[in-house]
Amino acid sequence: MITTLIDVLKGKHPFSCKRSVKWPRVRENHLKNNPTCAVCGGKEKLEVHHLQPFHIKPDLELDPNNLITLCESKNHGINCHLFIGHLGNYKSINDTAQQDAFFWLKKLQKIKS
Repeated sequence: MITTLIDVLKGKHPFSCKRSVKWPRVRENHLKNNPTCAVCGGKEKLEVHHLQPFHIKPDLELDPNNLITLCESKNHGINCHLFIGHLGNYKSINDTAQQDAFFWLKKLQKIKS
């Protein structure tokens, strides 16, 4: 409940939205299979982001195809979850988050090489 309350206070989802009891297991499995940020490749402060928000599409909350790993570590100076997942505002929805993550990952890889 604490994590949910913190998420609500950050504006990540409305207070009235309740997670499925299966969410912790789905989240854990997703991070096991996708252990790095899809934007920067970071491994710290990882979040499992819903491409289609669970409070809008509750039937997709546990769907692995609706999930992407994004970090909040500010690697390269940005919060990937906030910037790519929410376009700078947790109340916003980025319909192209998956494509944007791929684009920025390739761009950041060029900087490293």
